Amino acid sequence: MKTTFTMIALLAMFSFTSCKKNSEKVVTTETKVEETKTPVAEKVPVFEPFKVMAVTHIVKDFDAWKKGFDEHESTRTASGLTKIAVCRDMVNPNKVIIFLKVADLQKAKDFAASPNLKEVMQKVGVISKPEIVYADVVRFEESPAKFKDRIRVGHKVKDFDAWLKVYDAEGAATRAANGLIDRALSRSIDDPNMVYITFAVSDMAKAKARLADPALKKIMTDGGVMSKPVIDFYTSVE
Repeated sequence: MKTTFTMIALLAMFSFTSCKKNSEKVVTTETKVEETKTPVAEKVPVFEPFKVMAVTHIVKDFDAWKKGFDEHESTRTASGLTKIAVCRDMVNPNKVIIFLKVADLQKAKDFAASPNLKEVMQKVGVISKPEIVYADVVRFEESPAKFKDRIRVGHKVKDFDAWLKVYDAEGAATRAANGLIDRALSRSIDDPNMVYITFAVSDMAKAKARLADPALKKIMTDGGVMSKPVIDFYTSVE
């Protein structure tokens, strides 16, 4: 009986030890599931056409004029006008072009016709009659900040939609290869077939060569350009 009990005890101990060793060999593996993050597409701002007021005039001294112009900002703001750019003509640095974004067209026109503005302009040294153009900007793209030089081409077309097809067929890549980076495309509010195209210039020599290129003249003819283009060369100072 004692022998039988001893054998049972030994068997029990063996089974316990065996189970313990087997349990030590068991490796628990957990499958780590990595979170799959869906890329969030960047929201591209939708362009909304806007109105501009472009003012061109000649001043006695640019620095003196600029000081007075800056001091008059609150009056412009009250009339719904926001500064887009101040530019200087490349040939005559005292010829200034100011681009203002228009919130209310009638307010902008009232501002332009106000006696107060005439007094301010005389005070800051404006010596020519201002040339004012109101336009709808139908396309606008920011250009690299390092390119400050601008070329603006203004001409009248027979039909804007027909002209635009020819302009688009030429393509932004072709213009860029010739030193002309698309920036703004505008239509005069008073005459929608009067078109203004503004380029940032990456290479002035190439740009001037392109403007004189017979191939470009043919493109303009095919697009129905009716008037001799008026071309302005200027530099954005802010």
